[in-house]
Amino acid sequence: MKAVSSIAILITSIISTGLAAAPYCGELQLAGAGGDYTNSEYKRNLKTVEEYHFTPNVEKLISGSTGTIAADLSYTLMMFPNHHRALAAFGKLSLRDKTLKPIGARYSIECFFDRAIRFKPNDGIVRMLYGNYLLKAGQTDKATEQLEVAVNLEPENPNINYNLGLLYVQKKDYEQAKIYAKKAYDLGFPLPGLKNKLMEAGKWED
Repeated sequence: MKAVSSIAILITSIISTGLAAAPYCGELQLAGAGGDYTNSEYKRNLKTVEEYHFTPNVEKLISGSTGTIAADLSYTLMMFPNHHRALAAFGKLSLRDKTLKPIGARYSIECFFDRAIRFKPNDGIVRMLYGNYLLKAGQTDKATEQLEVAVNLEPENPNINYNLGLLYVQKKDYEQAKIYAKKAYDLGFPLPGLKNKLMEAGKWED
């Protein structure tokens, strides 16, 4: 009985130690040059980081600026965890290279989205970008969850409504797709792609 108790205590100790360890995706300790991508207060810092690390060639996944493409994207996201364009570019790189952690990356794509969400929980665009990435990665249910969180955070954002509409078209849930399409266009979204898809499916009425 004592042996069993000792084993139980040991297991509890191991679990507790694991829980107390630093998160796999790292702590959010920004250097002096970092900040919130959506806050104009950090515009100067953002300009400096983008000038050296988030160049047009990095964003287009053509070549790195100070190292590999993933290294420059990582640096950008370490400084600005919710950098929308860098997150989108990292997602594209991960899908293109067929790996969650491209060469030179500090963390995996999943980790960078985790960090962005922890850093700015009410940033609906981060959730939308994560949903779009998951959809392209074939994880439709998880993508739906993220995009629904996004639209709840920012219900008047036409871009988020449009992307959620596209997801529902892909799921062939045309009634839901139409709801978000109408909202997106009422809010002034300019592209007709979603409307065209619903028209092709015979599910659009003006």
